[in-house]
Amino acid sequence: MMSKVLAGTAQTGYNVWQANFDRHPQPTRKGGILLQETERQEEQARVDRVTRIIANQLTAAQAELAKAKAETRRLDENYGENTKVNTFEVDDRMETNAAVQQQKNMIAGQMESERILQDTERRLHTLADSPYFGRIDIDEDGDQETLYIGTATLMDGNDHFLVYDWRAPISAIYYNGTLGNVTYDTPVGPQQVALIRKRQFQIENGQIENMFDTNETVGDSVLQHVLGQQTDEYMRNIVSTIQQAQNDIIRNTDADLLIVQGVAGSGKTSAILQRVAYLLYHSRSQLDADQMILFSPNRLFSGYISKVLPSLGEKNMRQVTLAEFLGQRFEGLHVQSLFERFENDMANFPETAQVVRRYKESPEFMDRIHDYIRTTPPHMLQFTAIDFDGETFFSQGEIQRIFARLPENMQLADKFLRTKNVLITRLKKRLRRMAREEWVEDEVSLLPEATIEAWTRDKAFDSPDQEMHYLARKLVFRRYEPVYDAIYNNYFLDVYQQYAQFLSTARPNEIPAKVWVEMIAEFRQNLETHYLNLSDAAPLLYLRDLLTGGGQNHSIRFLFIDEMQDYSLAQIAYLRHAFPKAHFTLLGDRAQDVFSAHYEETDRLAAVRQMFRGGRISAHTLNKSYRSTEEITNLAKELLPAGADITAFARSGEKPAYLICPHTEAIATVSREATTMLRTNKTVAILTKTAKEAESLYARLSSEVPVKLMTEHDRSLAAGILILPIYLAKGLEFDAVIAYDVSAYNFGDTRSADVLYTICSRAMHNLVLIGIDRPSPLLRKLPSTLYDYQDLRPTSAATITLH
Repeated sequence: MMSKVLAGTAQTGYNVWQANFDRHPQPTRKGGILLQETERQEEQARVDRVTRIIANQLTAAQAELAKAKAETRRLDENYGENTKVNTFEVDDRMETNAAVQQQKNMIAGQMESERILQDTERRLHTLADSPYFGRIDIDEDGDQETLYIGTATLMDGNDHFLVYDWRAPISAIYYNGTLGNVTYDTPVGPQQVALIRKRQFQIENGQIENMFDTNETVGDSVLQHVLGQQTDEYMRNIVSTIQQAQNDIIRNTDADLLIVQGVAGSGKTSAILQRVAYLLYHSRSQLDADQMILFSPNRLFSGYISKVLPSLGEKNMRQVTLAEFLGQRFEGLHVQSLFERFENDMANFPETAQVVRRYKESPEFMDRIHDYIRTTPPHMLQFTAIDFDGETFFSQGEIQRIFARLPENMQLADKFLRTKNVLITRLKKRLRRMAREEWVEDEVSLLPEATIEAWTRDKAFDSPDQEMHYLARKLVFRRYEPVYDAIYNNYFLDVYQQYAQFLSTARPNEIPAKVWVEMIAEFRQNLETHYLNLSDAAPLLYLRDLLTGGGQNHSIRFLFIDEMQDYSLAQIAYLRHAFPKAHFTLLGDRAQDVFSAHYEETDRLAAVRQMFRGGRISAHTLNKSYRSTEEITNLAKELLPAGADITAFARSGEKPAYLICPHTEAIATVSREATTMLRTNKTVAILTKTAKEAESLYARLSSEVPVKLMTEHDRSLAAGILILPIYLAKGLEFDAVIAYDVSAYNFGDTRSADVLYTICSRAMHNLVLIGIDRPSPLLRKLPSTLYDYQDLRPTSAATITLH
C-alpha cells in the first residue's frame, strides 16, 4: 500500500489498477513506446468507470448545493424579519442587536458551506470530460502502485484515490522523472522510488483520443496536438503539458526572488500561473489568493489570463497594471502611462532627455532620495494649511510649530506620524466642542427618521439626552469628515514641493545645470495641469513614503511582475519597498523590450539581484519557444543578435510571407490577406508599431472588412479581425498575425528589431508582413529562405528600391 509520504496527503492511497505489461500483440497507435489494443480497452474501461463516479458525485453535490442555497435564502428572510424589531426602546434594541449578530453568524457559516459545495461542483465539472492526463507506475521497495494524474484530486466513496492532483508531491515524478530511480520532495524530506512506466492520455468527452508510453517529460505528440489547436479568447491552463524546466519554476517555494528569463512563447506566463495554483495548494492553510498580486502589462492581458486559475479550482489573485497602481496613489493627477510615453518617444526623444530619464529611473536616484530624507533638516519640510468650506482648520504655521516642538533625535517619519496624531486629536476636541453648539441641535431635529435609524441601528442609549448627544457628534463628524480625511491622507504635507526641493539637490555632474533646471521647471508646470511624468512617479512615491512612514503593504506574500523588462529599476526598487514581506517573481524577455531598448543600457538583471542581496535568489532561463510554428520562430529569432539561443519547437507550418506593395494598395492588400487568413483561423491580429498607426489603419480598413480596434481600455479579446498596437499585444497570442507597415522608414534600423521580433512572435500558425513602398533592411538582410518574398509594386519602383 502507498505510504502517506508518497500521497502527500493525510489519506492512504491504494493500487487502483495494475497495468497489463504484455506488449506482444499488434499495436494500434504510436507515440513513445507503441501500445496494444487490449491496453487501450482496459484504459477506456477505467475512464468509463471514473466518469460514472464523477457523474454520481456531481449529482450529489448539486443536490447538496441546492439545499444549501435554499437554507441561505431562508436565513436571509429571517434576517430581514429580525431587523424589523422595535429599535426605539433600549431593551428592544439590545435584543435586536443580539439577534441580528447571531443571524449574521449563521448566514456567514451557511455561505461558507455554500462556497465549499460550489468549489466541489466546479472541480467535478472540470474532471467530467477529461478526468486525467497522465499515469505513472512506481515501485517502492517492491510495492508497486499505479497513479493517475489530473487537474484535481478525485476519491471514491471509500477514500481511495482515483486521481491525484497535479500539484501533489508525488505528481512531480510525472513531470520531472524519466524511467528508473527518481527522487522527489515530500513534506518530510526527499523520497526515492523506481519509475517503471509513464503514460500520457488525451481524453475528450470521456473518450481516449490518444495514449502512449514515453520516457519524456511530456511527449511531442501531446504538444503537437495542443499547440496545433486554434487559440481562444482566454489562455488555457497547461497542466497536461508542463515541461521539466517549467515544473522547476512552478514548484519553487523558497526563493525570495525568482527570475524567469524566457523567450517569446516559452510558456513563462503559463508556468507562473500554474505556480500560483501550486503555491495556493502547497500552503493552503497559510496562504490565500488575496495575499498575492500580479502586475500585468495591460488590461487585455489581465482578461486573457483570467480563466486559468478558476480552471484549476483556485480563486484569481489580485491583478493590476502599473498604470492602475500609480493612478490609485496620485489622486487628482494623471500619471503618464507607459503607452503614452512610448507614443511621445516615437515623435521626439532627444539625447538630453534620454540621459535625464536614465538617471531618474536608476537605483542610484532612489538612493539619493533615501540620503536626502536622512539628512534633511526638519524646518525644510513643506507643510501646507488644511482648509475646508472657506475656513482654515490648521494653518501652515501651526503645523510647522507642532512638528518643531518634537524631539530633534526622532526619526523624520516618526515625527511626521506624531504630528499627524496631534492634528487628529485637536480636530476631535474641536468637533466635540462644536457638537454642543445650538445650531447642531437644530440640525439634528431636522434629520430624517431613516437617517436616525441608520446611525443608531447597533447602539443602545440610557436616555434621550444621551442619544441626542450621540447624534450631534455624529452629524458634526460627518460634516467635517473631509478635514479628517485630509489629515489621515497626509494632505498637510506638500509632497510635490518637497520633491521639487529634492530635485534641486540631486543633479549629477554629467547633466548640465541648465538641462536640470529646465526639467524641474517642466515638473512644476506639469503639476499646474495635474500631470505627472512616469519617470517621476516611483521616486515621488518613495519620497512620500519615507517622509510619512506609510505606503507599505505587509499583507502581500507573493508579488509577480510580467514583462519585467518594461519596468524601470526605480519602479522595481519602489515595489520592493512597497511590499516588504513579498516574495518576488519577475519574468520577462529582454528581446521584447519594446519601450526602453533604444535608450537604456543597464545590466538589468545584475541590478535587480543587487536589490535583493542577502535573499535567496533563483534564476531560470527558458529558451525553447512553443507558441509559433518552426518557420515563424526561425524568422523571428534571426532578427535578434542573440537569436541563436532560441530553439523552435518542431511544429511545421506555412513559411511567413513578406509582401511589398505601393502605398496606394496598402489597404486593399491588408484587407485581402486578413480575409483569407480568417477562413482558416479564429483570430487574425493586425499589429502596428503605435496606437496612432492602429487608429489610422482602422479608419481606412473598417469600411472594407469587419474589424475591431483594440485600445488600452479594453479588457477582453474577441474572435475575428483585430487591430492593435504591439505593446497591447504583449503576452498575447493569435492564430494569425499581419505585421503592418514593415517598411524602411518604420523599421529602418536595429533599434526597431525588438519591436518587430515581438510582433512576429505573437503568431501561432500564420504570419504575413506587409511593407509599403520600400522593404525594411531588418528583413532584407536575413536569409531569403526564411520567408516568401513578393514584390507587388510596379516593376520600375521595385528596381529602384532594390538597386
